[in-house]
Amino acid sequence: MNHLLPMNNTDTRFTLRFLAEKDGQLLREALAEWQISKRALTAIKFDGGLLTVNGTEQNVRYPLHIGDQVEVKFPPEEKSDGLAIEYGKLAVIYEDEALLVLDKPAHQSTIPSREHPTKSIANDVCGYFEQQSLASTIHIVTRLDRDTSGLLCIAKHAHIHHLMGLAQRLGEVSREYEAIVHGHLAEDWQSIVAPIGRKETSIIEREVRQDGQYAHTDVTVLQRFSVQGEPMTHIRLKLHTGRTHQIRVHMSYLGHPLVGDDLYGGSRKLIDRQALHCVSLCLQHPLTKEKHYFTSPIKDDMQRILNN
Repeated sequence: MNHLLPMNNTDTRFTLRFLAEKDGQLLREALAEWQISKRALTAIKFDGGLLTVNGTEQNVRYPLHIGDQVEVKFPPEEKSDGLAIEYGKLAVIYEDEALLVLDKPAHQSTIPSREHPTKSIANDVCGYFEQQSLASTIHIVTRLDRDTSGLLCIAKHAHIHHLMGLAQRLGEVSREYEAIVHGHLAEDWQSIVAPIGRKETSIIEREVRQDGQYAHTDVTVLQRFSVQGEPMTHIRLKLHTGRTHQIRVHMSYLGHPLVGDDLYGGSRKLIDRQALHCVSLCLQHPLTKEKHYFTSPIKDDMQRILNN
C-alpha cells in the first residue's frame, strides 16, 4: 500500500492514491483495509467524489490486480452554516496537506459556544482555509478548554479526522500538559484513575462519580514552591483519556485544584485563568506513518508564577 499526498492541480478535492497488493480483491475490500470508512464511501458516491483504477472510474465491486493504481477523490466539504468565517491570527506550529497544529492562546475557545459565538479557533481556521482555497471544514482532533493554552491538532479533511480518531482510540496520540496547583503534592508521581461525569446541578461542571466515564491521568511533580507563603506545585500531566475538564477535575478531586481555576476551587489572585498548558503532542502521521513530536513552552502568565 502506498499513500501519496494530493498533487497541485486544478482539482481541489482531497485525493489519496494507493497501490493494490492482492490479486482478485474487490475494490470495496481494499478500501476497507485502507481505512476508508463506509460513511466516506457513501459521500464519495453521492456527493461528488470519485473512485478510479488506473485512471478509469470504477465501482466498489471492481476486482483489483496487483500493482493497480487506485485513486480516491473525496467530495468537497462545506462548513457549517452557523460557523462564521473570520481572519484572526493563528500560531501555526506545523502544517501539511492533512494536518494543522496550532499553539492556542488562553482566553480563546476552540469552537464557538452560546457564550462566545465568534472569535474561536474554528472561526479563524475557516478563514485560513478559505485563503488557501481549501474545500474543507473544521475537524478538531485534540480540543482545549477556552482558558487552557497550548498545542491543538486539527485535521484538514473528514477522512484524516477519521484516521486520527482511530489512532486516539488506540492510544497512539499522546498529550502532556504542565499545570500549577494549590498545595504541595505528597507523591512525586501518581496515577489517577477515577471516572468523570457531569455534575447533576450544572451543565458545565464535571465531577468524579461512580457512573462516570473511565478517566486516567498520570501526574509528575516538577517543583514544589511557595508564593507569598502559599504552597504550590508545578506538575506535568499525561492524559490517557480525553474527558471534558479531565485534568481540572482530577486535580480538584485530589485536593489540589489548579491555580486560577475558580470553577473547581482554585484562586484567581495570581492568574485570570486555570494555569494549564499543553506542552507536548506526539502522533503518528495518518498518511506517511512518520512519528511527529511537537512542543510548546508554557505561557508568560504561568511563568511569572514560577518566577515568584
